Amino acid sequence: MAERGQLPPAAKRLCCRPGYGSACRPGQRAGGAGPGSGALCAGPSSAAAAAALGLLPLGKTQSPESLLDIAARKVAEKWPFQRVEERFERIPEPVQRRIVYWSFPRSEREICMYSSFNTGADDPAAAAGGVATAPGGAADPAADENRLPFRRGIALLDGGCVDNVLQVGFHLSGTVTEPAMQSEPETVCNVAISFDRCKITSVTCSCGNKDIFYCAHVVALSLYRIRKPDQVKLHLPISETLFQMNRDQLQKFVQYLITVHHTEVLPTAQKLADEILSQNSEINQVHGAPDPTAGASIDDENCWHLDEEQVQEQVKLFLSQGGYHGSGKQLNLLFAKVREMLKMRDSNGARMLTLITEQFMADPRLSLWRQQGTAMTDKYRQLWDELGALWMCIVLNPHCKLEQKSSWLKQLKKWNSVDVCPWEDGNHGNELPNLTNALPQGANANQDSSNRPHRTVFTRAIEACDLHWQDSHLQHIISSDLYTNYCYHDDTENLLFDSQGWPLWHEHVPTACARVDALRSHGYPREALRLAIAIVNTLRRQQQKQLEMFRAQKKELLHRGVTSITNLEGWVGHPLDPIGTLFSSLMEACRVDDESFHGFSDFTDHVGQCKSLEYHHLPAHKLFEEGESYLTLAVEVALMGLGQQRIMPDGLYAQEKVCRNEEQLISKLQEIELDDTLVKIFRKQAVFLLEAGPYSGLGEVIHRESVPMHTFAKYLFTSLLPHDAELAYKTALRAMRLLVLESTAPSGDMSRPHHIASVVPNRYPRWFTLSHIESQQCELASTMLTAAKGDVRKLETVLESIQKNIHSSSHIFKLAQDAFKIATLLDSLPDITLLKVSLELGLQVMRMTLSTLNWRRREMVRWLVTCATEVGVYALDSIMQNWFTLFTPTEATSIVATTVMSNSTIVRLHLDCHQQEKLASSARTLALQCAMKDPQNCALSALTLCEKDHIAFETAYQIVLDAATTGMSYSQLFTIARYMEHRGYPMRAYKLATLAMTHLNLSYNQDTHPAINDVLWACALSHSLGKNELAAIIPLVVKSVKCATVLSDILRRCTLTTPGMVGLHGRRNSGKLMSLDKAPLRQLLDATIGAYINTTHSRLTHISPRHYSEFIEFLSKARETFLMAHDGHIQFTQFIDNLKQIYKGKKKLMMLVRERFG
Repeated sequence: MAERGQLPPAAKRLCCRPGYGSACRPGQRAGGAGPGSGALCAGPSSAAAAAALGLLPLGKTQSPESLLDIAARKVAEKWPFQRVEERFERIPEPVQRRIVYWSFPRSEREICMYSSFNTGADDPAAAAGGVATAPGGAADPAADENRLPFRRGIALLDGGCVDNVLQVGFHLSGTVTEPAMQSEPETVCNVAISFDRCKITSVTCSCGNKDIFYCAHVVALSLYRIRKPDQVKLHLPISETLFQMNRDQLQKFVQYLITVHHTEVLPTAQKLADEILSQNSEINQVHGAPDPTAGASIDDENCWHLDEEQVQEQVKLFLSQGGYHGSGKQLNLLFAKVREMLKMRDSNGARMLTLITEQFMADPRLSLWRQQGTAMTDKYRQLWDELGALWMCIVLNPHCKLEQKSSWLKQLKKWNSVDVCPWEDGNHGNELPNLTNALPQGANANQDSSNRPHRTVFTRAIEACDLHWQDSHLQHIISSDLYTNYCYHDDTENLLFDSQGWPLWHEHVPTACARVDALRSHGYPREALRLAIAIVNTLRRQQQKQLEMFRAQKKELLHRGVTSITNLEGWVGHPLDPIGTLFSSLMEACRVDDESFHGFSDFTDHVGQCKSLEYHHLPAHKLFEEGESYLTLAVEVALMGLGQQRIMPDGLYAQEKVCRNEEQLISKLQEIELDDTLVKIFRKQAVFLLEAGPYSGLGEVIHRESVPMHTFAKYLFTSLLPHDAELAYKTALRAMRLLVLESTAPSGDMSRPHHIASVVPNRYPRWFTLSHIESQQCELASTMLTAAKGDVRKLETVLESIQKNIHSSSHIFKLAQDAFKIATLLDSLPDITLLKVSLELGLQVMRMTLSTLNWRRREMVRWLVTCATEVGVYALDSIMQNWFTLFTPTEATSIVATTVMSNSTIVRLHLDCHQQEKLASSARTLALQCAMKDPQNCALSALTLCEKDHIAFETAYQIVLDAATTGMSYSQLFTIARYMEHRGYPMRAYKLATLAMTHLNLSYNQDTHPAINDVLWACALSHSLGKNELAAIIPLVVKSVKCATVLSDILRRCTLTTPGMVGLHGRRNSGKLMSLDKAPLRQLLDATIGAYINTTHSRLTHISPRHYSEFIEFLSKARETFLMAHDGHIQFTQFIDNLKQIYKGKKKLMMLVRERFG
């Protein structure tokens, strides 16, 4: 992070000679070497210096620190140098030197923090190993971590690239040589650093790098000063040196300075000289002169240098990329940097978050989305959530000043009032209570929700500004491990201690957990842990009380069958993530050692420090209290939160967040290996959840719109199964319900308390995550089915639960398939009970989808037959006998019966002749029933299935005849007629063909109709049977077919051969061709000629020139047909003359007609 200019910012302090006005230092400096002479940063021995810098334990130093160094170090940390000067009349030079020496930062952690992204590691070396940043701050995940400024700075330092290091007062300068690269020459960068009270307050580097972070050259120079303090020349502030010079020395000094740098400073020097010589100039109105090396004034803010402009530019760039190029990851890293600063108690955390928030609020997409009514992307929405959570942490800083909090509140209210400020729940105004109330109470409880102001992402932070830390009970909880009281009286609701004497903290749970998060975020992990333990103890006591309350009212509640929701504000998926905060705090205590966990121990300066109990830093498996540990508390509070009965929130984003947070918490729990102690916790919580009624999501009576417990119950089931199978099944079976999909709510549902009814209206079907919830319900059921393999009683129970609670046919089908796969694993014999479960589920799917459209229906039917085949012949017989409740007639005949009758099924079942015949009889009965119910689609299948049984075949044929006159189309009848001919029943085929002809109607222009082939086949069949059959069908053809080309084709075929040449029963006719002058061909010939005449007139009505040649060819074909009649030539000539007279206006066309036909 470099300034644009090469000069450090002007000093705020004015320094002058002693006795020259109010700003002058009183008294002369005493002792030591002359100020003009350079001196090394003389200090304690190297070992002692290392200990002071935190590099060695103090016990390993060679000699104790001097009192001067101890005092100078403390003064350098806390006091601006101006206050030191004003406080003491005379400051010996050695004391000044030690204060200046100790004023430079001593820890590399802050240097690392301002020169690399945090990865969550505590030590600088690990923390610097995060995501590398390319120029401009863009992330390059594949980049070598050595490109990080901190890493590169270390490399430059280790490579001996730092030189000319000089400390003048509170100003450090030096040169850093950047080695030559393949494409770039060696460069020398001039670096200048100002510091105050162990913080770097400004940096300047000639490299010109623009970034949020300090550049590698600043890092290298800073680390040089931290690691090699005894190699840095140290001088007092330059004003001290000037005070010791007389007039001649000062003139010589100034002239030499101008000579060396005349091109840069000469104009400035002349300007200053002119102003000094002018008595009325502004410069002569103040005493003293600025000194950039003299340290801070009393009014200066003491904070690390942060390039605010670069922060704004980088955030603006990342937002403009809209989530592409890893910008979302970069913004999350910036949020992590804010948290890192807060943990280090660095005031820049709030400054940086303010800059980030301003850019987020200025994002043009906010107004665009609001105008279009579209929701922001999920990842972007999560960034806003983190923004709100960070502000919550900042305003809950236990040691922030009132004016700071007031300033933040004013800024938060300003952002909150902007129209485009995102709402807390994503898309809808949240109607949840505020931080300090668990339920809406009083006169305003029932106000119309539309009148309530929308809660934004900043609302909770605004409300948190009203919270304070002055409560004495709270102070004692977070300040001492030994705060106990064994005088327990269970006579009040808000007891301060439990029966064990441990302190309790009664507060709105998310608010209390926000305090824990704030303590952790601001570097008070021990205090956060103490409060977290108090909250968990409070929740456990509350849980016990709730159980007792329900047992007292159980009979009444179960009789009513309804309940009011007990938590409008669920803890899992809550914007403040209370359960996640408690879990993380307790789990951290399991992992960290004492030194890192208690790195900051100065939370309170006034409360007596008690010796910490040993369990704070013991491994998690050691006893905490009666067999408890941080780990058991973490697991227990996670189970309590996940099992809480809570209302499904409004809006897509809020509902997705519930699912996401639940899965995240369970994922963390799954990383923990269960031992006997943890299994006891699981058993305890599972029993409570089952028995706690309306206070538990697994209670006997829950609200219709409670968040389902399927995902959580699956985790409980798999965890408990090896240890307590009965409890595992009981828990999972209870969780299977999904009340929101039940057809009607319980009749007494509206008898809920009035304020709850108004806050939580009936919102179904606005459960946007319903498909995900149903899939989780299906996963739970599948898990139980898998575990219950081989246990008949449990399988029956699980099956009953599935049939009762799962309402999606696709999910039941998936379960049926899962059960089938588990039952028929290759490495074991089939589990017949599980196969029956699979079949039963398949039958339910068939019943559910019988009257509804489902694109997988055909697949489902085929699978069911396969499953029934595996179960056995009786299952196949059963589904065929009850086909009308499971299948459509078409499915029953074309898929079910056909598959059952196939050779592969017979072979698979190893059937004997008797069994085959019984199965075939059922299939034939099914076929005939289907044919009666749906002859159009099932008749052919029925005939095919009944071929081997004469009576059944005749019955099927009679069904076809009965349906032919009314319910069947010509195409269906033609298909069956062809089948009959193929099977050797030509007369039956002829009968069906004549019936089909009565349903057909071909107009003049349908010369490509698909039925043409059937008509030609029917005529050919009639012709082959004999003259009588042909004579009978021709009137039907003439009546049904008006297309001239089709009729002429039939006519031509009938005149080529003698009818009945190979007739019925091999009968041979006389061999005489039929005459065109007699019936029935005369009728066909006249109809054909008439069709040509009508078609000609129809075509000429709308003919265009490009169709003229085609029309002439059509007339040529017509002439061929005309000429088949004995007077055909005359008829055709008259026809052409008639055309020429009627259509004489079409001169070109008529000319073509004359050329071809005369």
